[in-house]
This record gives sequence, C-alpha cells and structure tokens, in this order.
Amino acid sequence: MPATGQRATLKSIGLDPVEAQPRQAFFFDTPDLDLYRAGVVVRARRIQGGDGDTVIKLRPVDPATIDPELRRSASFKIEVDLMPGGFVCSASFKGLCTGQEVLDVTSGKLPLRKLFSRGQRAFYDEHAPEGLTMDKLVLLGPTFLLKAKHWAKDFDRPITVELWLYPDGSRILEISTKCLPKEAFQAAAEFKDYLARHGIALGAEQAAKTKSTLEFFSARLKKEGLAG
Repeated sequence: MPATGQRATLKSIGLDPVEAQPRQAFFFDTPDLDLYRAGVVVRARRIQGGDGDTVIKLRPVDPATIDPELRRSASFKIEVDLMPGGFVCSASFKGLCTGQEVLDVTSGKLPLRKLFSRGQRAFYDEHAPEGLTMDKLVLLGPTFLLKAKHWAKDFDRPITVELWLYPDGSRILEISTKCLPKEAFQAAAEFKDYLARHGIALGAEQAAKTKSTLEFFSARLKKEGLAG
C-alpha cells in the first residue's frame, strides 16, 4: 500500500500512530531461504523496554501431525489465517528473552541457539531441512516496525495494526483481528465489511510481511556479496 494510502487508512480507522510500540524483527535463514521454502521461520524481536521474544514457526502445517503434548504447552499455538483467496494453518513455538540477548546474538557475541529454549531447538531440528542446523543460519534484518492494538467504535473485536519499515523506504501495513476457531468465517466476513466501510480494498495486491522481509534481505545480502 502506498504511503499516502497507509496514512489515510490509519486516519480512517481512528488509530493514533503515537500509540504504537516500536519493535525490531530479526529473521534467520540461509541466503537462499532454504528454511522458508521448507515452511520454517525463525525470528527474534527486540521490544520497547528491554524485552524480547523468539519464535519457531511452521507455515503451512497440518495440526494432526503435531505432538498432542506439545499442543497443550502454553508456549505453543496453532492458528488459522484467513486472507483474500483462502486460508492457511500455521504453528508457533514461542519463547522469551531479553532485548540485550538478541543484540548479543546478532553481533556474534552469542550463538543463535542460545536465544531459544530446549523445546524450541528440538522443534526446529524436527522440522528444518536435514543438515541445516541453527549455526548455519545467517541474519536477515533487522526490520523496524510499529505495532498497535486498537478498539474501533464500529467493530467489536480488537484490531492489530503493524507498520513494517524497510531500509529502502518501502513499507508494509498489515491490519488484522483475532477470534476463536469456531468464529473464523463469521469474523472474517465482519472484518471484511469493516475494512470496506473504511475504504480498504481487499482486492488489492496482498504483501505477506514475513515473505517480503525475507526476500528483501536475501536479495540485499546477495547484492552485498557480489559487491564485496
């Protein structure tokens, strides 16, 4: 979405950008995105106030293939993302860390595996391509982003707005909401109607932030390699 369209969208839904929380997202993959192509995403974030978090994500995933014991963990969740044209199921194994630990890993002071729990590392080993250990991954990022929760007057579910800012000046604006699985299709229809009332066209090209971020920094890394 062009910058002018993003500003108009934020104004239309009544969100004050000053309310947004700044974050930094760091992805880890190979230069050719072998992890992403296998459906695995490894990410760490720094959050305002010194906090941080991590995630190992599978997308797409068949929930029936996930260990039932793992599914009961408070750190693990399965989501169904509904988007224009279809839906996809994903699984996320989350962890906590400090912002300083993220910086120490990205600066080379700590190995990447130190950011993740034993359970997360086992989950990674189970689903990553054979032989692709964490020590072979490279940093892709960081991306600066602003994230805000918003309650709209004319929509009865919380709305999450994320604005991802890239080093070349490009931006991605993502607007989403959450609901229980049994409410998914009704909530999707209501959210689509809400967005339409505010002039947000779902027919426009949709840019997935993770894919766009990985491809941006992969291309940049290769370009820098050629230049070097």
